[in-house]
Amino acid sequence: MISRRTFLTSVFACCLSILVWCHFATPALALGGKLPPVNQPAPQFTLPTNTGDGEVSLSDLRGQWVVLYFYPKDFTAGCTLEAKRFQQDLPKYIDKNAQIIGVSADSIDSHAEFCDSEGLKFPLLADTTGEVSKAYGSWIGVVSMRHSFLIDPDGILRETFVKVNPAIHSTEVLARLEELQKNTV
Repeated sequence: MISRRTFLTSVFACCLSILVWCHFATPALALGGKLPPVNQPAPQFTLPTNTGDGEVSLSDLRGQWVVLYFYPKDFTAGCTLEAKRFQQDLPKYIDKNAQIIGVSADSIDSHAEFCDSEGLKFPLLADTTGEVSKAYGSWIGVVSMRHSFLIDPDGILRETFVKVNPAIHSTEVLARLEELQKNTV
């Protein structure tokens, strides 16, 4: 029989090993699947939305930067916080010629209610089958993972974010967008 101290030490070591593995795991093999490669064309998509003419395609957004962020579910705490932060920073993104697009498996009706409830002024896309989330390595079971992607005006994927903290994520994306834009001028 092992002592309580030995057992707890073993559990701690196991948990620490898992955390280290998660931290150093290559982002190309994120939890949601294989991520699309950076500096290559971003996977194309067309999905229904709660705003505008009813659909948004990546090809419609050529000529501007795209912040494509995937999130699990409307009206949940983390997703609401992340969306509010993007909304708070929306004028800064607009000044940088960037369009924010949110994607989850929720329906168009759920997105419309979520936007109305939280005052969101950017489109949310309904990926109810998970097809687009899978193409971006952001699908797990029945929901999208919290991943984000920066796509340049030519449709090239320039940055991937897989370890997202909803409270500070918009600030991180904005800083990286500024950095990328400085390097392309």
